[in-house]
Amino acid sequence: MLTSMVGAMRKGKEEGFCVPALAGSDEVMVRAVCEAAEEAKSPVILLQQFSDLTKAEQYVEMAAPIADSVSVPVSIILDHGPSYEACVSCIRAGFTDVMLDRSSTPYEQNVHDVSEVVKMAHVVGVGVEAELGHVGQGDKYDDKSNTVFTVPEEAVSYVKETGVDTLAVSVGTSHGVYKGEPKLNFELMEELHKVVPVPLVIHGGSGTGDENLRKLCKIGANKLNIAHELYEAVVNAVRDNDLSGFKTYAVFGVIQEAVKQAALHQMDICGSTNKA
Repeated sequence: MLTSMVGAMRKGKEEGFCVPALAGSDEVMVRAVCEAAEEAKSPVILLQQFSDLTKAEQYVEMAAPIADSVSVPVSIILDHGPSYEACVSCIRAGFTDVMLDRSSTPYEQNVHDVSEVVKMAHVVGVGVEAELGHVGQGDKYDDKSNTVFTVPEEAVSYVKETGVDTLAVSVGTSHGVYKGEPKLNFELMEELHKVVPVPLVIHGGSGTGDENLRKLCKIGANKLNIAHELYEAVVNAVRDNDLSGFKTYAVFGVIQEAVKQAALHQMDICGSTNKA
């Protein structure tokens, strides 16, 4: 059932669970993630970065029928949209949700740019995610200048000023493979959950550790972005299975099963199983 992620995330905020947002780069991954969601009776969000899109329309033509063929809520979001124009392109193509990333710009510019996308997206029933605070990169995360934690008071004002539906916050996670031991600010996560009126998003979940992620989901995260673990599952499955000779023809089945199992694991971490 193809639908905006906002409804499932609001339910997650009310009932205390998180919706997994998983990489859905191609048809094999999309089928695996949707199959896992149907089996787990979990809502799920397909992540697609604009830089990975050849044509947004072609992606939706592939992914939307698969998402609509299952009984649980499935959303398609533009992840880290680089511009207003990119958001418009994806909305026209049929994405259910978009994210405009202005986290590295000054507060006033962030508010202005995201507000413009919100005005446009809400007219056609598309949900909007934005980011306040800046989630660092895994290979640079020891550089304190690369990361700015979200300030609760600022987050409350930001949501009011922009009208955004969901907010990605920075509490110590990292995009890519985490460098060193994750140092998460759980107290900040709890405070943000208490004061921010919209569902909260955690970017950079990969490499953070299952127990850390479980805790974030329990205390206030309502969307968790995961990509690296799914790709890593594919690499490991291809490496560990005998695909010699005629067994080579089984490669896509091996990949799909690996992604499905990885997706089921993330749904368990998020606490979204049986929440659809």
